[in-house]
Amino acid sequence: MFSEVKGYWHRWNGKHAKAASRHTGGAIFSGSQADSRALFYALVTFTLMVCAAVFSAATGTVSIEPLTVLEVLSHHVIGIPEKPTWSAHIDAIVWLARMPRIIMAMASGMILAIAGAVLQAIVRNPLADPYILGVNSGASVGAALILSGFGVSVAGGLYLSGAAFVGAILAMLLVLLITGTSRANSFRLIMAGLAVGYGLNSVTSFLIFASDSPEASRSIMFWLMGSLAAIHWETAIITGCSAPVFYLLIRAFSKHLDAIASGDETAISVGVSVEKTRLILMVIVSLGIGVVVAGAGSIGFVGLIIPHFARKLVGSNHSAMLLVSAFLGGSFLLVADMGARLLFAPHEMAIGVLTGVVGAPFLLLILRSSNSRKV
Repeated sequence: MFSEVKGYWHRWNGKHAKAASRHTGGAIFSGSQADSRALFYALVTFTLMVCAAVFSAATGTVSIEPLTVLEVLSHHVIGIPEKPTWSAHIDAIVWLARMPRIIMAMASGMILAIAGAVLQAIVRNPLADPYILGVNSGASVGAALILSGFGVSVAGGLYLSGAAFVGAILAMLLVLLITGTSRANSFRLIMAGLAVGYGLNSVTSFLIFASDSPEASRSIMFWLMGSLAAIHWETAIITGCSAPVFYLLIRAFSKHLDAIASGDETAISVGVSVEKTRLILMVIVSLGIGVVVAGAGSIGFVGLIIPHFARKLVGSNHSAMLLVSAFLGGSFLLVADMGARLLFAPHEMAIGVLTGVVGAPFLLLILRSSNSRKV
């Protein structure tokens, strides 16, 4: 199996080297034919994400007409219509119960998908995902400390998110301390991230074991699997505002990503400071992941599988691929959240369970496609 992964990795690097050698770009989409293709898929995936959001707001234990959903949103956002024609109960379901988690799902999916695309480029490994840096493990320790130390009732909302974010940042700083800011090559990043991640996961496991409260232990376990069940407007707004900022920051490095994906020597030959760029991108990615994990817990496989689909649609040019990845990631997590809400209603499944169910077979598909290309 490891030889199959290694073979796929080498072929993936070769493909990206060719793509980077054709890189031209300043605009979001470069080249006439590539422009049309990328713009088409960007519009398609954006439309898919919007439709998934409306359908998610309309679907649940209480079904609501999509037109009513749009009217509720219009009323709250732009004040039209002025007087609601729907009940206060419907208004509360759409605006207070469903919209925060919809925004959180979209924003989290966008950030995780972009982060996965970036990390697969800077470490040149198609199996890299956003949690390879150990940031989620740091967030888990922060959340577990709050839940086990102060209790579930006290540790809600921004307290839990704040502690998780601080833990994520401390984990990032620890990885930087281990790698050294002047030698942040891909191998050192991966090894440092794995070491920090395993170490902090052990701390979280100890906190669960040592907790005197069964309720706190269950809450920690559910949070570790990822969930949007307890999302409120405060957390949704923070993550929702972070997503476009995160995209724009990463988008500014799209040419650098194209070059680095082709290899350090190629990147240096075109004037890219590889170690400095890799360090800056790692910090930005860690902050983005920290925001997501602080609000929603650890949601796996989004950053692993979505960039592969985006590359299939628009190629490896990051200026186009990042945007399509973002929209696909938002759509995917919206659908996963609907599944988490509805499959066992009125009980709710952790969203990370569903993303894992989809993601694990995808790894096998990667290996299978690798074998088919060998023949």
